[in-house]
Amino acid sequence: MFCFPKRIGQYAGRYALVDGIPFKLPVSATDSPALMAVFPVNAEKAKQFLPKTGIHPFRFWQHGLLIVTVINYQETTIGPYIEYSIAIACTHGDKPAPRLLPGLFQRFFNTGQYVVDLPVSSEISVKGGKGIWGMPKHQGHLDFKISEGKVSSQYDLDGKLVTYIEIEPATFTKIPVMATAANYCSFRGMLMKSKVLLDTQCGIRLFGAAKARFVIGDHPRLQAMKDLEIGDPIATVFLPSITGTLDDHIESWFLDLGQLPEISPEGLESVVNLGLSEIWLAPPDAPIPPA
Repeated sequence: MFCFPKRIGQYAGRYALVDGIPFKLPVSATDSPALMAVFPVNAEKAKQFLPKTGIHPFRFWQHGLLIVTVINYQETTIGPYIEYSIAIACTHGDKPAPRLLPGLFQRFFNTGQYVVDLPVSSEISVKGGKGIWGMPKHQGHLDFKISEGKVSSQYDLDGKLVTYIEIEPATFTKIPVMATAANYCSFRGMLMKSKVLLDTQCGIRLFGAAKARFVIGDHPRLQAMKDLEIGDPIATVFLPSITGTLDDHIESWFLDLGQLPEISPEGLESVVNLGLSEIWLAPPDAPIPPA
């Protein structure tokens, strides 16, 4: 049975100060709508976005999975912000896992998602997410829109469209979700693993009932993803009001290579001079190609 780690309940209502960021514990978010869409991709081509050792594509039959998740955080310990995650479903271990089974036995196969890109609205979210949990956060021009029959989010950089996602949400959104989700990221030459604990409700559409559109724009940042052979969505999820808690337990491993890299990976120099601003960048305004 799912349950929160006992230690999280023990420090509820206490405080922490990390890198100048004050936290009221636990580090959590409430009353925040979110969308998720899952697309089949070419599993072999997905490997180019993953570390060379330790992380392997989760295989849904012969396909890998691209997971796009956008959360409009309304109430958090560091203020409101949007987080736009683009990730590859994965397992962690010496060898690739069997097909499908990691979805059922997540702890055994260390199932999770490897985050390829993670723009957020505010500077303080970059500082905390990258400096503490090793998440590849950076500021982007983001929005999150809910209209009749559609939930969408746009991600721009440098006046150009990076990606756009929209889903047709399920009409019934009371399905209970109590689960732990694992995020793997690369930072400082390390593989970082963090977990979020979910206790919320959602609406789900599967396979033919899943309606979503994912557009990769003309900004160069994610052009390589156009080679993933992204298929029609196999699942969409809408969470009207997410409740999530970041686990305080973080794991990390060296990203080992066959030879010493010539270029140093991004490190703490990208974090140390960041401030605590909660101000968002301007909303995205790049044109979206017609469907």
